Amino acid sequence: MNLLTFFFEYHQAVFIVVLSIFLGIEVISNVPAILHTPLMSGANAIHGVVIIGAIIVMGHAQTTLAMVLGFLAVLLGTLNVVGGFVVTDRMLDMFKKKPKKENKS
Repeated sequence: MNLLTFFFEYHQAVFIVVLSIFLGIEVISNVPAILHTPLMSGANAIHGVVIIGAIIVMGHAQTTLAMVLGFLAVLLGTLNVVGGFVVTDRMLDMFKKKPKKENKS
């Protein structure tokens, strides 16, 4: 099955994915900075579920392609979760009080 045949056969699913991408970009670009940390925590939880699903898919994979796609899903989901935690940690550090500097005079 070539790519063009896939698009013609599953054009509704492809349309939904493309529409979801544009909707996600529009929603995320309008989020105020104060809400970024709670949204990132929620996204981390969702990607944790994605990782579990990808592991299950890999366990039931019968072809090499399914195994490779499952591995990529686990890898990318893990990178997204780790990156989300790093960004969240850096944002929370911005709100911590900085220690006062002592004068040596």
